[in-house]
Amino acid sequence: MIIKILFTAAMTMLLTLPAAAENVNRTRIHHLSQAIGAEDIVAEVKFGKEVGARILGKYPLYKNDSLTRYANLVAKTLAQYSNRPELPFIVGVLDTDMINGFSAPGGYIFITRGAIEAMDDESELAAVIGHEMMHVCQRHIVKELNIHGTSDSPVAGFSHMIGGAGEAVNLTFVRAVDEATNILFERGYKKQDEIEADTLGTILAANAGYDPTALIRYFKKIKTGQEKEIGSIRKLHPSFDDRIEWINHSIEKDGLGGEGYKIGKERFNGFLAKKG
Repeated sequence: MIIKILFTAAMTMLLTLPAAAENVNRTRIHHLSQAIGAEDIVAEVKFGKEVGARILGKYPLYKNDSLTRYANLVAKTLAQYSNRPELPFIVGVLDTDMINGFSAPGGYIFITRGAIEAMDDESELAAVIGHEMMHVCQRHIVKELNIHGTSDSPVAGFSHMIGGAGEAVNLTFVRAVDEATNILFERGYKKQDEIEADTLGTILAANAGYDPTALIRYFKKIKTGQEKEIGSIRKLHPSFDDRIEWINHSIEKDGLGGEGYKIGKERFNGFLAKKG
């Protein structure tokens, strides 16, 4: 029900979207797309709902409809440039001071209130959402769990596991959800997965017209924060210096410099100030 409410809010909000930056060297990510069967997509979304429910069991949603709609609109903007247009990307804001973000297979993204309050503008929000979105698009949890079947689909096996019956199938499903939750809260992603999420997320945001240096600016601010606020992100991610270095390298390699990118400071501050 909560997921349905978030999706409805995202689809009903009207706001002027940023124009994509005109840069002939801008890297596209559509070539990353892979053929995935319709049944596997449906099953991936269902699996993600269960993982999302675990996230919401740990942190409640922040009761600010305006901010939630705004975050979802930014996500819908980014989704137009992603390599998974078939997914219903949905963003929930978690009511905790902790600075972090989480994503579940199928397109469920969660950003903490603390993470948003540490931002200065819309481009930083887009960068963080883009990072989480690329964890989903690149199927990092799916690959880590090694869920597969006999077909060529990288997520084959989801539909069999979710659509099957019997105690053994149900146990397999619960264990997979447990393991996905463990990755998000305890173990963290592999380093290469974080590199992909940072660099491809930056490219995604730039393709949508946002300043590609936004994530770097954000990391530089929060890396000196209190341990209570960023302890989780330090535990689960590589060092901020390493992440800044590989994002800078991607910006240079992929030709993402230049002018014309959007920051969105006034609009961001306007929505952050609204309480409902």
